Amino acid sequence: MSSIARRIANLFRIKANKVLDRAEDPREILDYSYEQQRELLQKVRRGVADVATSRKRLELQMATLDQSGGKLQDQAQKALALGREDLARDALGRRAAVTSQITDLQGQHAALQAQEEKLTLASQRLEAKVDAFRTHKETIKATYTAAEAQTRITEAVTGIGEEMGDVGMAIQRAQDKTEQLQARAGALDELIASGALEDATLPAGRDDIQAELDKASAGGDVELELARMKQQLAPAPAAPALEDGRPADTGADKEGSS
Repeated sequence: MSSIARRIANLFRIKANKVLDRAEDPREILDYSYEQQRELLQKVRRGVADVATSRKRLELQMATLDQSGGKLQDQAQKALALGREDLARDALGRRAAVTSQITDLQGQHAALQAQEEKLTLASQRLEAKVDAFRTHKETIKATYTAAEAQTRITEAVTGIGEEMGDVGMAIQRAQDKTEQLQARAGALDELIASGALEDATLPAGRDDIQAELDKASAGGDVELELARMKQQLAPAPAAPALEDGRPADTGADKEGSS
């Protein structure tokens, strides 16, 4: 297989694993495993019940044979009492056969009883394991459900955060565009004020020479008004003093004295 084909196969395998991961629910797998273990436990319990049934059947057979052996023993005694030794011998022979059968059944009974005890112990251990698995399974399911809910909440919060980030970027772009428009408007105002651009709101027929003359005239008016205000604020000239230090009489003082 070439490297390209190997890469394609790996890619399809990765895609398939992702699909399986999305479709797979661990809780369902745990429940299925628990049901499988319960079925196994039921099989073990049925096996214990079958062995116990066989043991009971052997016990009934041994009881029947024991009764038959006791009856043959009584018949042998009665035959001897009647002088029928042949009958007594035959009864004792049958009793010996019954006793041999009872001995065989006792061996089988002992084996079945041991097997029943082992299966019962195995059933108890398996039942304890199944119960422990059930508890562990429910704990894992609860943890998985909580983690799934937390993941969904985190994804929702992350989505809200990303959306708010987009809103913040939109607001920033709006602010930047507004500042650009404001800067452009200010630049246009400066160009109009400098005369580089004509103001469409001014009367028609006004040219740039007239605008410069109006500007110079407005500046001269301002300078004249400023000089007049300075003259009003200037203090009156002081009177000249005489040789003895007294102030000289002004014409206003003479007219007042006359």
